[in-house]
Amino acid sequence: MGSLQSIERLSLNQITTESWSLREAAEGCARAGIPWISPWRHKVAETGLAESRRLIQGAGLRVSSLCRGGMFPAPTAAEREARLEDNKRAVEEAAELGAEVLVLVCGPSPDRDIDRARGWVTEGIEKLVPFAREHGIKLGIEPLHPMQAAERSVVVTLGQANTMAERFEADDVGVIVDVFHVWWDPELYGQIARAGKRILGFHVSDWIVPTPDLVLGRGMMGDGVIEIRRIREAVEAAGYEGPIEVEIFNRAVWDSPGGEVLARMKERYLEHV
Repeated sequence: MGSLQSIERLSLNQITTESWSLREAAEGCARAGIPWISPWRHKVAETGLAESRRLIQGAGLRVSSLCRGGMFPAPTAAEREARLEDNKRAVEEAAELGAEVLVLVCGPSPDRDIDRARGWVTEGIEKLVPFAREHGIKLGIEPLHPMQAAERSVVVTLGQANTMAERFEADDVGVIVDVFHVWWDPELYGQIARAGKRILGFHVSDWIVPTPDLVLGRGMMGDGVIEIRRIREAVEAAGYEGPIEVEIFNRAVWDSPGGEVLARMKERYLEHV
């Protein structure tokens, strides 16, 4: 399949330009000719939901996903219900913005019982599905790298995410393939094939060596060791043809001028994705 020859599928995951407001990100994408954006909820909240929609549509952008829902496990039933209600608000926001997918970062265990926490994740998704379906939103389970299991997600492999997603209809729940989180997995390519049409998003960045930070350590594509193109080709062979989000948590990138970040992002996307 080779290299990508255009940026028609390129999406700015807004966290890559964390220092920018949603207005600045939308206007930056328009200037750079980047056709897609994935807003983050805290940026939408800063701007206001209706104004966020107006800015995105005014810039001529399409919304690849909304980040993020999830964080289902909590020590009490009341807290878990509150988190479910927040996820319902996230679904409403995704629908208002014109997204088709809400990305789920499923959350850590509140105690040492990781199996029970995974049960709460499944239970939370099960309760959210009917509401999401009513609003035309698909739920994308994003497995995170195992190093983030204690703080961010008890779902740590694509196989685990597939098993969870397969409990539901494919039109309701799927998976997000983020190369930073899954590149190391010896079962990766078999699990990508297994996911097939359930793949709802594809995120790219790179794994820097040595890794400078567990969260803020992602590199621009080409700066690390991930076989990004091979993974992209596998995702496409499984049937995914949607937008490709560049999602980079990195303080040095955040501190760089946003326009320079987008220019480098486009260049590396064409060269390495």
